[in-house]
Amino acid sequence: MNAAARPVSAGKTRVCPHCKAVVLESLSVCPGCRHHLRFDAEAAQRQEAAIRALEVEGQVCHPPGEDPCEYSIVVTVRNANGQQIARQLVAVGALSGGEHCTVALAVEVLPTRLPELPQSKSEPVTLAAVPEPVASPAAGRRLPDGTVLMPPGMKPKR
Repeated sequence: MNAAARPVSAGKTRVCPHCKAVVLESLSVCPGCRHHLRFDAEAAQRQEAAIRALEVEGQVCHPPGEDPCEYSIVVTVRNANGQQIARQLVAVGALSGGEHCTVALAVEVLPTRLPELPQSKSEPVTLAAVPEPVASPAAGRRLPDGTVLMPPGMKPKR
């Protein structure tokens, strides 16, 4: 099946059956729990073609000897008009004196279809006849139910 036969509806979502996060329907791997969602070569190729458009990592450090503090990590997404599309509380916690936590944010951009690859001329493949194996006395004898009778001293196999 080629990319033209199965158009991707940009932005269509579904729920990951593993972690219950809302993910893009076209993904083959959930970005949250990293479980496989589809075993489709086209979806896997699209996901491999993803571009990391934004990657930010930072560390929040609490000075030693200070009283504990609390933190909240919130992600807000806005469209081109400045309207808030989503706001998600990601994590909360507390830091004691001398502790730190690291926060990383990544945004991946996926193509809605695969780039067209030049089609190569495929030649027909012919299969050579494979000779039947010659049964040796050590190979045993196969019964209709699949049991293999082996010579004395060897265990039968199924």
